[in-house]
Amino acid sequence: MEIKITVRPATSEDLHYAQTIVDEIAASAAKRGTGIAKRTPEYVSKKMDEGKAVIAHTQDGTWAGFCYIEVWSHGQFVANSGLIVNPEFRGHGLAKRIKAEVFKLSRKKFPEAKIFGLTTGAAVLKINSELGYKPVIYEELTQDEDFWAGCKTCVNFDILTAKNRKNCICTAMLYNPAWEKNAKPKRTVWTERELEKDLKLFERWIKFKKSVMLKIDERKKNKENGK
Repeated sequence: MEIKITVRPATSEDLHYAQTIVDEIAASAAKRGTGIAKRTPEYVSKKMDEGKAVIAHTQDGTWAGFCYIEVWSHGQFVANSGLIVNPEFRGHGLAKRIKAEVFKLSRKKFPEAKIFGLTTGAAVLKINSELGYKPVIYEELTQDEDFWAGCKTCVNFDILTAKNRKNCICTAMLYNPAWEKNAKPKRTVWTERELEKDLKLFERWIKFKKSVMLKIDERKKNKENGK
C-alpha cells in the first residue's frame, strides 16, 4: 500500500523534528563524501518558527523530508537550503515535491528576490532546472559575507578560498523572477525521456567537476609542501 506523505510549510508545532533533521543532513553528507555547512537543531527550529521552511511527514507523523529558506543581501536573494529526505522514503519523487513547495513558498514570501542554490547533487540540479533555475557563475550569487561564512564547516572550504570564492565543487544555480516578466529565457519544457537523459548528464558533470577540483587542490597542497 502506498504511504501518503504530506508536504507543507512548517510551523512551530514541528520543532520536535529538528534534531532528527540535522542528524540526517550530517549523515547524508558523510555518506556522499561531500562537504556541507553544518546546521544545528536551534537553527532549524528558528526557520520553522519564522515560517521559512517546508516539512514532509506521513499520516502517523513520521518525518519524511525538509527544506528551508535563507534570506541574503537585505532580501535581494533567497536560498532554498538543507534539502533532506528520510532514507526510508527516497526514490519516490519526494525531493521534487519538497523543492517545488519551498520554491512556491519563497516566491510567495519574497516575490522580487532571486532564488539560488549551491549543490553537489545531480538529482537536485535536475529538479532545479525543472523549476526554472539556470547554472551561473559564483559572482552572480549573493556576496553577503554571512552566507559564505557558512561554508567554513565544509570539507571543501580550502578549495573555495583557493579559488577566491569564484568556484568550488558545488554547482551554482539561480532563478531570477525578472525572467518571467520578460519571458526570456523561457523555461525548458522537459519530457520524461529527456529528464532521464539529463540526470545522467548532471551525474557526469558532478563527477567531472569534483575530480578536477580535487586534483587542483592536491597539486596546490603538494606544491606548498615542496613535493
